[in-house]
Amino acid sequence: MTAQPSVVTTDVVIVGAGPTGLYGAYYAGFRGLSTVVVDALPQPGGQVMALYPEKQIRDVAALPSIRGRDFVANLVEQADAFHPTYLLGRQATTLTHDDGLPVLTLDDGTVVRAGAVVLTAGIGTPTPRPLETGGEWLGTRLSYFVTDPSRHAGQDVVIVGGGDSALDWADALASIARSVTLVHRRAAFRGHAATLERVRSGNAAIHTDTEILSFIGDLDSGALQKVALKSKNGDETVIAADHVIAALGFISELGPLREWGLELSGRSIAVDRAGRTNLPRVYAAGDVTDYPGKVKLMSVGFGEVAIAMNHVAVDIDPDLVLFPGHSTDAA
Repeated sequence: MTAQPSVVTTDVVIVGAGPTGLYGAYYAGFRGLSTVVVDALPQPGGQVMALYPEKQIRDVAALPSIRGRDFVANLVEQADAFHPTYLLGRQATTLTHDDGLPVLTLDDGTVVRAGAVVLTAGIGTPTPRPLETGGEWLGTRLSYFVTDPSRHAGQDVVIVGGGDSALDWADALASIARSVTLVHRRAAFRGHAATLERVRSGNAAIHTDTEILSFIGDLDSGALQKVALKSKNGDETVIAADHVIAALGFISELGPLREWGLELSGRSIAVDRAGRTNLPRVYAAGDVTDYPGKVKLMSVGFGEVAIAMNHVAVDIDPDLVLFPGHSTDAA
């Protein structure tokens, strides 16, 4: 017997669990709307968590400086006051309408029926740039994300890459891992100079002009022991490794959203001042949107998603007023 897809019903479904989407989940709850948040990444936080969780963010109002990981945790805590449902590690693939209301289907077959859709997908669905070797270890001893740094405590960790993400993880894990080795295929690093200096002055071993040649271990038991490195001049080195983190960046595309019939402006979604797209009951906010004078900042995205959610609230319940009132007046 064929299993029936699970069906979730909600007032609003937010596609994208980055900062704008998380604040949108809070604001939807503030307006009394039930909310489902969908994201292809395995954890909330979008690119902040995927690319720079240990970096300091300094361009958000009332937060002079906050670590990316803590910033996301605060947004999740704020949204959780209204108990949104998270469907993470799943991509929204198709959008249809039933009696004028949106129906979203995810790549695992889940169907989400909603009063409205709010797209907060940032610069699109991020796909990690793959490591050219060791793909059979993915999910066990090879990863593209670090969702829990404590998992690498006491390990020999090899980090591949030369950008901010690779340097951030080399810096962050140096204090808890048994050893950290940074492998970059070029001589020069693209990441922030101050972070690179901290890594160089610490205990991390750095191999430039070098790539991973092979993984050495017992694949059946999932026990990685070493990796073999090869430099541009042909020298080969074998080093201890319990885990490899490939921080090679991401390729971002709108993906299936391109097939939904949305009016696009390049790689962005065209919206009006309320965040409405050209599709009924479909809104968008944050970096995924475009309109005359658009500035792509997180602080702008927060304002856009608040505006969109207030219009969504009135769409769903015409008896509501657009002005939401002030949070200080709420119980």
